[in-house]
Amino acid sequence: MAAALLCCCAALPGCARSEERSSDERRAEQRQPRTAPKAEPEAARDPRLLPGMPPPLDPKDLYAADRPGRLSPVVRDFPERVYVPNTLSDTVSVIDPRTFKVIETIPVGHQPQHVVPSWDLKTLWVNNDLGNTLTPIDPATGRAGEPVDVHDPYNLYFTPDGKHAVVMASMDRELVFRDAHTMRVVKAVPVSCYGVNHADFSADGRYFIVSCEFSGELLKVDTARMEVVEQRRLPLSGAMPQDVKISPDGRTWYIADMVADGVWVLDGDRFTEPRLLPTGDGAHGLYVSRDSRSMYISNRGEGSISVLDFASGELVDRWRIPGGGSPDMGGVSADGRVLWLSGRYNSEVYAIDTRDGRLLARIPVGGGPHGLAVYPQPGRYSLGHTGIFR
Repeated sequence: MAAALLCCCAALPGCARSEERSSDERRAEQRQPRTAPKAEPEAARDPRLLPGMPPPLDPKDLYAADRPGRLSPVVRDFPERVYVPNTLSDTVSVIDPRTFKVIETIPVGHQPQHVVPSWDLKTLWVNNDLGNTLTPIDPATGRAGEPVDVHDPYNLYFTPDGKHAVVMASMDRELVFRDAHTMRVVKAVPVSCYGVNHADFSADGRYFIVSCEFSGELLKVDTARMEVVEQRRLPLSGAMPQDVKISPDGRTWYIADMVADGVWVLDGDRFTEPRLLPTGDGAHGLYVSRDSRSMYISNRGEGSISVLDFASGELVDRWRIPGGGSPDMGGVSADGRVLWLSGRYNSEVYAIDTRDGRLLARIPVGGGPHGLAVYPQPGRYSLGHTGIFR
């Protein structure tokens, strides 16, 4: 896997350097993170947290930093946009959420899967899976930069301390830890399961759980050691786990499953056998509401969204897209009022009112739209995917 650079792209504005310096050195400086969460005094650090990880604002709510309007100074002046990777068109459609119109189409690499905010919030990375590159987009200007060579980047995450990018190399059957600033490979971790694709991190940042789509398994990975420490097969023949999300209190994990037609409810610390909560045909994406009370579950196979109440652990609503659809991946608007989802098999994007599930817009885009990112969003730093903010 070729060495590359992360965190700010080569084409983005940066500090001028001496002409004697190589272009690689100039790019390296430009890609250094320019803003990060403020470090806590050592005396105030919780020793249970992953060293270097910004402590949660509220130990009882991991998403406390994601409240409506709580934009970091880093992203406050970015224009509101929805970035849609079209896997069959090798493009990213850019939507203005105020007009529900596509305002630009950006050519990228082969088979873009997800648009991923960097840990420092400065860059959006388009994961060109079969193109073996990441295309950086500057969310301040909407301009794409020079692609970065990264092999098999199906999905991309960042460790809570901001040190490493974690590439979900699905076909290579590896979790590849890379330096988050230079993109140099630090450690490639082979896995025995098939189809690593989605993940989320524990409340203390010490471990993360990964779904293996094609073998129906889950991995538990030690963040600091960069090692798989536990592995378990889901209790359903043919299971296809997808998105992974931890509850606001950090006690419960939810894993969407396309074949099980629901979400697996897991005790991540003990990593015991999970139970299934049926939601709908082809359960796929998981998104937390801005008040941390609900989770939206996209049921791709039936064109619906289930709403889970975290307090009770029960489903409280199901919104059906009029005329059907294939809701896949996406995110919640900065104000929490709109759920944006790609329509994977319909070449469209859905804007859904989070108050009542009403369809606000159905927007034509390129072929095979997948992991769209709504940006900017509240939060101090990004853990990756289409936007997991803490």
